[in-house]
Amino acid sequence: MFVILVLLFIGCTVKVHNKSFLKYVNIAVAKLIYTVIFLMGFSIASLENLLQNLGLIIKTTSTFFFFISIVTLSALLLVDKKLPVNVIATKKSPPISSMISESLKLVLIVVFGFLAGTLFHLDITYVEMVSEYVLYILLFLIGIQLGNSGLSLRQILLNRHGILIALAVITASLTSGIISAKVLGISVFQGLAIASGFGWYSLSGILIGEAYGPVYGSASFLLELIRELTALTLIPLFIRSYPCMSIGYAGATAMDCTLPIIQATGGIRCVPVAIVSGFILSFMVPILIMSFVSVVG
Repeated sequence: MFVILVLLFIGCTVKVHNKSFLKYVNIAVAKLIYTVIFLMGFSIASLENLLQNLGLIIKTTSTFFFFISIVTLSALLLVDKKLPVNVIATKKSPPISSMISESLKLVLIVVFGFLAGTLFHLDITYVEMVSEYVLYILLFLIGIQLGNSGLSLRQILLNRHGILIALAVITASLTSGIISAKVLGISVFQGLAIASGFGWYSLSGILIGEAYGPVYGSASFLLELIRELTALTLIPLFIRSYPCMSIGYAGATAMDCTLPIIQATGGIRCVPVAIVSGFILSFMVPILIMSFVSVVG
């Protein structure tokens, strides 16, 4: 766990001035995510009592999704009431169908990995070893992405809305993680780790899978995937009345995947709020998950 966090922080210190190189970093991150997600599907196929484990995946996903949604939306509604954002829509919202294509692509990759695992019975120890080393490279490259996002510390600290939204999401999610852990009868620290994905389904699924195995990794992946799809539906409907709730529920994806629809339906004033809150949450995902999974209990 220490190695992964060190790699993330080292990546954040690497300053890249060549935009072409950053483009290749982004491509490499996408390819590595595809690789690890494929291997996660492969690992699921090797599980004993597969149907029973699928039931556990669904139960875990639905429990966390229910409590995280209820508690997080309630907390963010409070932020909207105390510190509202003026919303001015600028253009027509992009079609949601085009925005969820990447999410569905990752689901298909998991399915392909599962099918490959049922056909080719490789040594699961080898698969896990490859997945671990790919994860090391991935975290380092994600660190480079975050470190070169263009946000200075001053820009972050001056955006009260972004900071408050991020704090509300973190607090509500961790509270939900404790409640979900109690309901499911799992370790509180495991519940906190699973609840720390903040919508970043690819990375959270990978990290949880490395720590707790493919069952909980798959549950984390599905949890955050459903959260993003829900956010894409909620944003156009509620951002004009409840902008903080809409931006906050998008979690870490507010700075990238869901940003276009936030800008289109909420206006330019929502953009810096979304970027700052999304950046803080993205930065905290690996730190919180790795911190919680490293605690025995």
